Amino acid sequence: MAEFAAHGLSGANVQAIARRVGVSQPYVFQLFGTKKELFLAVVRECFTRTRVAFEDAASRQRAGQYDDCDSVLMAMGNRYKDLLNDRTLLLVQLQAYAACDDADVRDVVREEWHKLHRFVSETSGASPREVFEFFSIGMLMNVGAAIRLEGDPESWTLDPWEVAHR
Repeated sequence: MAEFAAHGLSGANVQAIARRVGVSQPYVFQLFGTKKELFLAVVRECFTRTRVAFEDAASRQRAGQYDDCDSVLMAMGNRYKDLLNDRTLLLVQLQAYAACDDADVRDVVREEWHKLHRFVSETSGASPREVFEFFSIGMLMNVGAAIRLEGDPESWTLDPWEVAHR
C-alpha cells in the first residue's frame, strides 16, 4: 500500500513492493499476475477497510457507545475523520481516483464506490440528500487531509499556510 500511496499505479515499482514485504519480485507476479492487478487488490482493500470502519461505527452507535452523535450516519462520519489520519489509506484512495483514466481501474473504483455508497445508504437509513452530503463532505475531507489542513474540517482555513508562504 505504501508504495502505491507514494507513487500511484504508474510510478510504483514492483521490486520495491517485494522488498517492503520481504518476498521476491517473481513471487509478487505469481500471486497477482501484473502490477495493475496488485494495485486493484490494494484499492479493493482500502474500500473494504473504510466499509469495515463504517460497520463498526454503526454497530457502536446502535449499541449506545457514542455520546457525541445522534445517528448512524454521524457515527460513520466521525469514524471517517479517524481514518484520514492513515495517510497511506488516504493517498491510495486519491491515487485510485487519479488512475481512473485506465478502464480497469475505473471499473473497480466505480464498483467499490457503489458498494460503499449502497452500504452507507442502507445501513444509515439516511435520506438520499443526507447521503449525498455525507459523501460530498467526505471528499472535501480527503482533500483537506491530503494538503494537511489543520484543525477540524468545519474550521479549515488556509490562513496558516498563506502566512507561512508570503
